[in-house]
Amino acid sequence: MERLRLAIIGIGLIGGSFGLALKEALGDRIYVTGLCRHQASMDLALALGAVDEASADIEAVVREADVVYLSTPVLQIVPMVKEMLPYLKPGAVLTDAASTKRYLWQEIPPLLPDTIYYVSGHPMTGKEKSGVAAASKDLFRHKCYVIMKDTTAPPEAYERVIDLIRLTGANLTTLDAIQHDRCASVISHVPHVTAAALVTLLAQSAGDLESCLKLAGGGFKDTTRIASSNADMWADICLTNPEAITSHLRNLQGILGTVVDAIESGDRAQLYNYFAAAKKSRDLILDQTEKMFDI
Repeated sequence: MERLRLAIIGIGLIGGSFGLALKEALGDRIYVTGLCRHQASMDLALALGAVDEASADIEAVVREADVVYLSTPVLQIVPMVKEMLPYLKPGAVLTDAASTKRYLWQEIPPLLPDTIYYVSGHPMTGKEKSGVAAASKDLFRHKCYVIMKDTTAPPEAYERVIDLIRLTGANLTTLDAIQHDRCASVISHVPHVTAAALVTLLAQSAGDLESCLKLAGGGFKDTTRIASSNADMWADICLTNPEAITSHLRNLQGILGTVVDAIESGDRAQLYNYFAAAKKSRDLILDQTEKMFDI
């Protein structure tokens, strides 16, 4: 059986974990090439076994690829596709791991010839650490991985991507790009913006900063953990999902405004109801999630 050739563009946390997961599942039945900007990243990706070959030369990485996995920050993906197009062989399938989908769906398909296919996806997983050093073969296991319904790819190309994702141990689901971006905004994007805001609030505590740091315990660390994520990635996410993110942030402003009013007016009943309703909703949501997926 001929080996599958996979090219990973961006051997960081996600790309490196994808390579590790598929090497674990397929062994010598897959050959993984990886694009890295820095020699240190290439050396580490090779040492960890995330790739079989690493290079800063995009032609060398993609020219034999059956599947290309794009896992750079989202605003780097379209330029990468343009750069690699002359070197892709007919029948190659592009897929990506970007956190926003509508922007890429609008931009990538018009670039592609009829013999190159695009199947978009998004693994709902990650860590606050970035880079291939943080990669893990189990990063996707039991985590939701969304495959977009929007595609011009033929069924066999679509299924090829889905088959690879299944090998990572992820829980597959499908959405259209617009619904994905709305849901990702409220589940992931706005929480990241909010975590960064909480850290900024602490950093602006002026004369109280040292005393505040002494009090910073598990609650603060848990709430703000994701604020340590990659800044390049999150700036691009905000700029490629602006409608959903700004709409949800304004909704959040309204909710916080109601809380401010209740505190200022001394309305304990309203404050109690606010916290009680949030607890009930969270408990119900987590219970439903456990029934949907094995988490």
